[in-house]
Amino acid sequence: MTTDKILREALADHITASGDLRSPEWRQAVLGIPRHEFLRGGFFRRTDEGGRTGWEPVGPEDPAWLPACYSDDSLVTQVAGTVMPADIEGRIYRQPTSSSTLPGLVVRMLEELDVGDGMSVLEVGTGTGYSTALLCHCLGDELVTSVEVDAEISGRARAALGRVGHFPDLVVGDGLKGHPEGAPYDRLIATCGVLHIPAEWIAQVRPGGQILATVGGWLYSSELARLTVRQDGTATGRLLGGAVSFMLARPQVPPPLGVLPDMSEGEERETHLADDPLEDWTARFVAQLAAPRAQRFRLAQDGGDLDILLDVDAGAWAALRREGERRLVRQGGPDRLWDRIEDHLSRWHRDGAPTLDRFLITASPEGQEITWTT
Repeated sequence: MTTDKILREALADHITASGDLRSPEWRQAVLGIPRHEFLRGGFFRRTDEGGRTGWEPVGPEDPAWLPACYSDDSLVTQVAGTVMPADIEGRIYRQPTSSSTLPGLVVRMLEELDVGDGMSVLEVGTGTGYSTALLCHCLGDELVTSVEVDAEISGRARAALGRVGHFPDLVVGDGLKGHPEGAPYDRLIATCGVLHIPAEWIAQVRPGGQILATVGGWLYSSELARLTVRQDGTATGRLLGGAVSFMLARPQVPPPLGVLPDMSEGEERETHLADDPLEDWTARFVAQLAAPRAQRFRLAQDGGDLDILLDVDAGAWAALRREGERRLVRQGGPDRLWDRIEDHLSRWHRDGAPTLDRFLITASPEGQEITWTT
């Protein structure tokens, strides 16, 4: 048995033991698809020296490359929107923009998709093409359509898929708009995060079909949602739990912070919430429901750091700080951002702080609502 097949067996065993891989069909797909073929261009390894996060390339000539390809880890494959591992030597200090998702999560999502023989699937976010290949292995190439916004990434995925003998319909375009030419689909799966379920996705999935996507916000707490499309053009479902995170779809990334407001203005009061409620993943998700366009950052100043929330488009902001045993918030702009967050978090706590798998989601062309059950 070749080294990569041994590594594939070990990966399948690992994600079976974790509970992500549950069915023989998807196990055969994991064993049958060589992940390293989708990482021939290398990946970026994270470095954290000198207090800065950097990325350095790792290619097939590196002894660490092949074992990493079969680790249950996400591997960054593009930085700053255009930079690939082969483009640089040394390090780059920019934000990742594309990655090969950890196999355990890929397989968990495919299991949750509940796809069967003869079902057509639209995948939003081709990426390296690895998850596309797994779908092709189980369903057949003719039933798989995958959309990728980046033409270069799509081209690399096409080449990798061809190397392993799969030729699905690959589309370059804005995945948030789906691919109406192939509709209706039985299933839609997104491998990028979204702020809300697009109306186009609902329209392109047949009634009774399902949408599986990661829903989150600019406070960077997100969760996997599975929705069933209804005859009335809405989609309803649940969050599945597990703190799932993907890079946001590029059209939905937050705007630049720009010129910051004067934090000495506004009105100050004591906040009634416990210290640092936004450090908790679920609490931060709840806060996003009240302030979906708020971004969070820290600002150093004499006397202690400010924890800042800023809605750039609305011009609303909140700055939290400690003063002895007290935690104070100062707010400014056209609306009181922290008041909304505090109210939402207080109601969630009064209801027993339910976990994310007790949240319900309803999406329609008019918008999206996420609530929780007690």
